[in-house]
Amino acid sequence: MKALLLAAGIGTRLRPVTNKIPKCLVPIHNKPLLEYWLNLLLPNGVDRILINTHYLPDAVHDFVRQSPWKGRIDLIYEDKLLGTGGTAVANKAYFENKSFLIAHADNLTRFEPKAFISSHINRSSNVCITMMTFETDSPESCGIVELNKKGIVTAFHEKKENPPSRLASAAVYIFEPEVLDFMASLNNEEFDISVDVIPNFIGRIQTFYNSDYHRDIGSPESLRLANIEF
Repeated sequence: MKALLLAAGIGTRLRPVTNKIPKCLVPIHNKPLLEYWLNLLLPNGVDRILINTHYLPDAVHDFVRQSPWKGRIDLIYEDKLLGTGGTAVANKAYFENKSFLIAHADNLTRFEPKAFISSHINRSSNVCITMMTFETDSPESCGIVELNKKGIVTAFHEKKENPPSRLASAAVYIFEPEVLDFMASLNNEEFDISVDVIPNFIGRIQTFYNSDYHRDIGSPESLRLANIEF
């Protein structure tokens, strides 16, 4: 399976940390976020990874050139940010009409990729997305899910006040090709997976609960907490 790690973001909320370093290379215990992702995915069921760049791209390219995983990493530069969905569609051919993993490289996480992939392989026939979930301490800033007894998403609340629970999307997915086909049919160069895609597949998304660790490194406070917790 191939994966797309979204790493082009500017990291405005993390300034001044991101004034001179891209968000995906922000260190946790002196190790860049991107390194955690590579070490997690590439030994555990992911064959190749595509990383998109935009803000301070030379730093990301230099990091990849020095990585022991460089032979299994592909880089694509975006002159203009395309959003999470736009990036996937722009690189549609890369995934060869097969299922693929997509994740935000500016999150810090720990889970079992092989179990995640296995859960998708063994999904129900009508399911075309596997979404990782976790318990968040800031539900108003996340996409909160409601599930049925089988763990299928029945409702999705993207960054709303007073959401019904703390069970959130981790923005780590495995998509079937039909999801990418739908995304391409939107005919939008720039769009967002959480806003423009997920609501269209309610009832066809199964969940995989991350009981280990997941945090969006989106602010100085979350960065501080990650360095304490992880």
